[in-house]
Amino acid sequence: MSNKTDVNKYIRGVQSGKIIACKLVRLAVERHLSDLKNGAKRGLYFDEAAANHAIDFFDYLHHAEGEWMDKVFILSPWEKFILWNLFGWKRKDGTRRFRTAYIEVPRKAGKSTFAAGVMLYMFIADGEGGAEIYTVATTRDQAKIVFLKALRMVKKSPELQKYVVSLTHNMCIPDANSSFKPLSSDEHSEEGKNPHGVCIDELHKHKTREMYDTMATGMGARAQPLLFVITTAGTDRESICFEVHERAEDALKNIHKNDSLFAFISTVDADDKWDQVATWKKANPNFGTNPKLSFLKDEYTNSRRSPASQNTFLRKYLNVWTQQVDRWIDLDLWNSQGGEVNEGALVGKSCYAALDLSAVSDLTAFCLLFPREEDPEECDVLVRFWCPEARLEARSNRYRDYYQAWEREGVLTATPGDAIDYAYVKRTILEDCKRFRVREINVDAKFQGAGLSSELTEALNGKPELIAFASTYKAYAAAMNEFHRRLLKKKIHHGGNPILKWMANNVAVRQDVDGNLRPDKANSQGKIDGIVTIVMALDGQMRVPVKKKSKYETQGLATT
Repeated sequence: MSNKTDVNKYIRGVQSGKIIACKLVRLAVERHLSDLKNGAKRGLYFDEAAANHAIDFFDYLHHAEGEWMDKVFILSPWEKFILWNLFGWKRKDGTRRFRTAYIEVPRKAGKSTFAAGVMLYMFIADGEGGAEIYTVATTRDQAKIVFLKALRMVKKSPELQKYVVSLTHNMCIPDANSSFKPLSSDEHSEEGKNPHGVCIDELHKHKTREMYDTMATGMGARAQPLLFVITTAGTDRESICFEVHERAEDALKNIHKNDSLFAFISTVDADDKWDQVATWKKANPNFGTNPKLSFLKDEYTNSRRSPASQNTFLRKYLNVWTQQVDRWIDLDLWNSQGGEVNEGALVGKSCYAALDLSAVSDLTAFCLLFPREEDPEECDVLVRFWCPEARLEARSNRYRDYYQAWEREGVLTATPGDAIDYAYVKRTILEDCKRFRVREINVDAKFQGAGLSSELTEALNGKPELIAFASTYKAYAAAMNEFHRRLLKKKIHHGGNPILKWMANNVAVRQDVDGNLRPDKANSQGKIDGIVTIVMALDGQMRVPVKKKSKYETQGLATT
């Protein structure tokens, strides 16, 4: 059976449900199929020979430990799918498309052994002269895990031993001037590297982003390098791992197109019950082999003793980020009502506005919500976004790639300097108040009466009025419920704004003892300002009584 047949069988199995897989794995499959149809428009093509070359290399590898000792490395279907993508997809210049691979799977899935094979291919068979290959981790012992697996595979392979000189702490290919070494972040020796292939093991354990950034930027001189990240879910949502995890999810969900990042995340879905064998099978792509059912049953039994143990089971064996707050908005529901919002057709129409002013160095959002005359519950939404120009390039901005893309698309306005220039914001709001019939503007109470709010109040002369909106459960409660109700009824038309789409996927909520909800910026997965302004604008609309039409008007019998 050919590699292509094997991969297509896996794809069909995931699509049909014969292979139980989570939504993110299904999205990885759909992404590949979509790119086969549409990738050429973006300068991408698929090279089967290159994909086969990488997969066939594993025939030279033998396991060097455990029950498969001395046996040939037989790739699992999901591993073949990953290799097929990583090494088959090319750019129009003939180099590989993917420069980063983010592989997040539960423990005991064999990811370290798989990663060792991938790094050996980059080291031996990728045709790169002077290749530098590194396995990277927080400690030298952790970094040596993948390296030692690779070293032992070489020693088990007569074919590979012909080319590779193996030492205790490194390998080299003298004829190609290539090297393969383990490297830890505590050695402080990562600068000056020119890596062709890097495996970062258990990224969730990295407390800082220094090693990741150093390796990623060090690859700049290589034509087609690969940063291969393998990890299990963690707990720190401020970590570099969760940042890359978010990027990977966004790429799979097509929230932010990223043609250089490959993502494979095997976990569970939101409604799955963690104590069910079917759920365990979904999260673990090698279920039954690695790990075995008996092992998971034992771990599950032990985990029932305390909530902390349950979190450990969820994280290690179901690949769930245990500190992640549940998102509030279903992205498919959000996407289903994008529609087209024709700004020109809204000129002169009545609307309600809201302004969420940022701190000096981040996003500011201004929303205009237009109830439709035939059904005031149904509304069209326009949201303006601004940020300081410096945020587009700041390394401290984890979303700078997003900001740059949105600025190019024209949906984000960058104001000069390091801080938000409120003069730009003021000018746009005043122009909008002339173009549209703005009934009122809700403004976050903590900014009311200061700076921009005072200037707007004076310039508008109270028409429309700026209303202080308190960020409390009581202030948000009715509008939050109304927003969600209208969303479920598909009455919020947002025009597919990419920033709003990203923010909709980020929103987390906090609940008080009475069940009232408010947006939780601190625990959301990213910025949510645009969604907050929609809720605030809805509050403005809800305070104005709706004039009901008489039966004569609704039946078309009214006289003039």
